[in-house]
Amino acid sequence: MKVFIVYCHPSKESFTNEVYKAFERGLRDAGHEVLISDLYDMNFNSDMSEEEYLRETYYRADGIKSKDVLLEQEKIQSSDAIVFIYPVFWTEAPAKLVGWFDRIWTTGFAYNPNPTMKILEKALFIVCAGKSMEALIETGEKNAMETVMLGDRIRNRAKEKEMVIFDSITHWDEKVRSEKIPQHLAKAYEMGAKF
Repeated sequence: MKVFIVYCHPSKESFTNEVYKAFERGLRDAGHEVLISDLYDMNFNSDMSEEEYLRETYYRADGIKSKDVLLEQEKIQSSDAIVFIYPVFWTEAPAKLVGWFDRIWTTGFAYNPNPTMKILEKALFIVCAGKSMEALIETGEKNAMETVMLGDRIRNRAKEKEMVIFDSITHWDEKVRSEKIPQHLAKAYEMGAKF
């Protein structure tokens, strides 16, 4: 299977980066082909231009798309699955990833009229959160994140869709964090190996 990873974190020293590397290693060990967009490494421009905004506002599928948008769309079209790996920033993905969706999910590609984006086999979100799973459920944040990513952004663009949250990795509680990290990294590798 050809898997497109969209990775978004500003620091190479992060736990999210360790998760990304473990998952990618699992994919490669299982024989999958991997395509990667590291949005910070690429210095991906997450800001929509006025021209892009007007194209989307008026659903002009024939509007001009920039090369970086076309390249990301080509990566999607050439893949069987897409995986997003990122940290939780205020119950949301980093702004750079939100901007990726703003610019890549274009009219005529990801939505009407007549979208050309292929239906992917799988869409997976691997999310790293400081809060515990209990807290994310209690506040409704877990549900909110799933609604936005699985419901709105993926919707019917993949046959299977899932969000996996690696919780309790805040530096506020180093004891819990140190217990969780090996478990999460083992699971990240296993998810890649069994993808």
